Amino acid sequence: MRLSTDLWVYALVRRAQLAGAFATIVRKGDARGGAVLIKTFDPKTREARLYAQALSRDGESVWMQPISSTAESDLDAYAERASGRDPDIWIVEIEDPDARRFLTEPLEDG
Repeated sequence: MRLSTDLWVYALVRRAQLAGAFATIVRKGDARGGAVLIKTFDPKTREARLYAQALSRDGESVWMQPISSTAESDLDAYAERASGRDPDIWIVEIEDPDARRFLTEPLEDG
């Protein structure tokens, strides 16, 4: 049984907050099955990254970077376009001085 998207997102935010990071839900999507975008920001380097959930070639859940830019404005523009195409999408932002993503699934190189 798969965890609903809302519970997964709330757990991610809580995990980040317990570790001392700032995490917030920028946009709420469909509680049961909405897609999720995670934007991370490292205040030390001023770099941002965007992660989207995807399926690997083996059918496993992974995270990938749908855009390679580290400019926050580029990532925000991508997220805005994505939310225009998918009204069910969730957007979470995590600011962490240790540049942690707090994702438990692997990151797949593009």
